[in-house]
Amino acid sequence: MHGDRRIFRELVRLYQDRIYNLCYRLLGSEEEAKDVSQEVFITIFRKIESFKGTSRLSTWIYRVATNHALNRIKSMKRRRYKQTLSLTREAVERRANMAVFPRPDQLLCAKQLELYLQEELGRLDQDQRTVVVLRDMEGLSYQDIGQVTGLNAGTVKSRLHRGRTRLKEALERWFEEQNERVTNERKAEAG
Repeated sequence: MHGDRRIFRELVRLYQDRIYNLCYRLLGSEEEAKDVSQEVFITIFRKIESFKGTSRLSTWIYRVATNHALNRIKSMKRRRYKQTLSLTREAVERRANMAVFPRPDQLLCAKQLELYLQEELGRLDQDQRTVVVLRDMEGLSYQDIGQVTGLNAGTVKSRLHRGRTRLKEALERWFEEQNERVTNERKAEAG
């Protein structure tokens, strides 16, 4: 397939959004995710011949993307680059456009929740974040995650459990804070 631009364009069409989303979730920055996504597809184009067929092509592509994203994180740390966890207006609009005529308060709540979730993902240990993103946001199987990360299934499940537990606790705190805020606002309006 090396050099077959038609097939390569089809791969890009099929995987560009998935790879971008994976990189964004791992890196927490739209600009970094765009850069890494481009690097991933350049690598795929150049090294497709190294794909042995021992796993699915999608698993191999996720492995390339994960490795690029993790390498970028290491590079950012070496440069003492402070990782930003921001959700730009464009990303919020992309999410909002998926909903069917949501109310403004629903959009605001969804935006706040998305920001909070991205923040909390950034606080997870890198190993936990990787498996949570691959499983819960990209939908990969435990076996595929093991092939992408080089971990055995037990380690994948353990890291996934710890990451999910931390996210669940954080989301429970967020919902409690939101409920408390709404209750206080209602009391102030009534009082």
